[in-house]
Amino acid sequence: MPELIKLYIRNVAIGFGIAAGFVAGLLWFDVMGLWQLVSTSSSGLLAVFMLWFMNGIVFAGVQFAWAVMALAEDNNDPRGGTPMMHKMVPVRVPADGRSRQPRDPRR
Repeated sequence: MPELIKLYIRNVAIGFGIAAGFVAGLLWFDVMGLWQLVSTSSSGLLAVFMLWFMNGIVFAGVQFAWAVMALAEDNNDPRGGTPMMHKMVPVRVPADGRSRQPRDPRR
């Protein structure tokens, strides 16, 4: 299996694991009465599954994005900045000293 696919599967599993911990924390600490609402509802398990799944999608995406960005090589270029910044030259712009008055909208 290609390394990128392994990286993706591993980080998606980590993201869904983090989402499970997050949802468990929400239920354990009864945030906004969520445990009471879920435990007394007939569709409480479906609500917990949906909460876990939707958070899992978000956390898996963030986890994979973080892992991909961590693959970048360090740029040890001593120059720094963007290449265009080194080619910019200041230009003198003449000013005539008059202040601009707002235009009258009736004209």
